Amino acid sequence: MATFHFDLVSPEKLAFAGEVDQVDVPGLEGDFGVLAGAAPMVAALRPGIMTITTGATKQMIIVLGGLAEVNDKGLTVLADVATSLQDLDRSAFADQITAMEEKLAEKEGSVLDRAIERLDHFKVIQQHINSTAMH
Repeated sequence: MATFHFDLVSPEKLAFAGEVDQVDVPGLEGDFGVLAGAAPMVAALRPGIMTITTGATKQMIIVLGGLAEVNDKGLTVLADVATSLQDLDRSAFADQITAMEEKLAEKEGSVLDRAIERLDHFKVIQQHINSTAMH
């Protein structure tokens, strides 16, 4: 399988840089996979789990929004937050979800709609983490 260069950048650090076989990205308009030779595009990210495949190794990274750009040099993801599933503080993540739920009562209209959508994304991540053998 052909490889391509992938950079995952968050405000804190360069979270990943290297040659990969495939990256599955949680796009705002739907999840998508990137392989070598993919057509150029730019996509917004939603909170979700990004899977990086290199040979037989799969690495899962939680991203909480950002942008992905595919070009002739490879894939670059600028993530608002990028945390390896192994490094995730599960209790802090659960506390963040609880805090988001408590703040819903303070919102209304389209702001409430966006807050509920973001909360749903976080709950899907939490469900995925809790329902797999990755913990």
